[in-house]
Amino acid sequence: MQNLKHLFLLKDDITFLNFGSFGACSRQVFETWQQFQLEMESDPVQFIVSDGLKYLATAREALATYINCGADDLVYVTNPSYAVNAIARSLQLQPGDEILSTDIEYGACDKTWEYYCEKAGATYRRQKVILPVVSKEQFVSDFVKGMTPKTKMVFISHITSATGLRLPVEEICAIAREKGIPTFVDGAHAPGQIPLDLVNSPFDYYTGACHKWMMTPKGSAFLYVRKEYQAAIDPLVISWGYKALFPSRSQFLDYHQMNGTRDYTSFLTIPAAIGFMREHNWTEVAAGCRKLVQSNAEAFARLLGTTVLAPLTDDFILQLCSAEVKTSEPEKLKQHLYEEYKIQIPVMRQGDKVYLRYSINGFNSQADLDTLFNAIHGIRKNTSLIE
Repeated sequence: MQNLKHLFLLKDDITFLNFGSFGACSRQVFETWQQFQLEMESDPVQFIVSDGLKYLATAREALATYINCGADDLVYVTNPSYAVNAIARSLQLQPGDEILSTDIEYGACDKTWEYYCEKAGATYRRQKVILPVVSKEQFVSDFVKGMTPKTKMVFISHITSATGLRLPVEEICAIAREKGIPTFVDGAHAPGQIPLDLVNSPFDYYTGACHKWMMTPKGSAFLYVRKEYQAAIDPLVISWGYKALFPSRSQFLDYHQMNGTRDYTSFLTIPAAIGFMREHNWTEVAAGCRKLVQSNAEAFARLLGTTVLAPLTDDFILQLCSAEVKTSEPEKLKQHLYEEYKIQIPVMRQGDKVYLRYSINGFNSQADLDTLFNAIHGIRKNTSLIE
């Protein structure tokens, strides 16, 4: 796999294995971002109220083409957590309602659903995922047992954060649709890893981050809502889009795009990011990354004294790989890996377990994983951070 590190701004002395938390901009996209910011600061009023909005429409069209949905069916948001809050607050949950999810979701989303469910007297039901996963069929069978007449919505990750697993959301959401249950997919890690076709997918709501695997500046994400549900989504910020003086063709856009003064230049880099991926044949790059991830997964798990979390196929493991690590001090372990070995990698709590997760993108190589494996050997030999 060709190493593309020269295309990025990452420090040479860091082994960067944490693309899953925050992606890194390519130099090309970063320069595009700076150009937009310079234009904004050269004439802020003209940019924010006129020219920038035209660029925003262009960027939305580009993203809509990339993920295959109507450009008026998505809005840019700063991060998926913002999108989850917007949907959760608008659901009008009632006492007895249930939100069905898994017990391996992203912690900030768990907190959001817990907050709104507790406020309404509803229940956030976290269906247990048995690890390691055996098959898609078993996963789906176990999950749908949690669907009941009380289920108000299914909320599930496309690719999980702590475990790094791709979940069979297409099959699950198709079953939910047959039962008349709306579905919301947290695709924070999906765009740039998984080709998306939202029009032809059984998802009612979908949020994705562009600042991870699409490699855009931080603070650029999107919320997609199927048309029949858009009118029910309240804006998190009431601003000029409500009863707009010059309404657009979409209330959804007015409500959620026009929410006060903000720097939205990160959104405008989406076309450049898509162009960067096309220019460097990112489909092939990503395939090489998956091969590197999967070919090292068993050695990684053995080194930590555990087993891989799922079959080593694209159905479950793409550019992220997690293994359980026995440690009572995950935060200290993470800091030690960075300070002593210059490895940027997350050590994450998920319930009563802790996972060490590596992620691979076009600037990574086998040498990066060898650096990690050697560090783990050293930590086990010289410290008590890994049991």
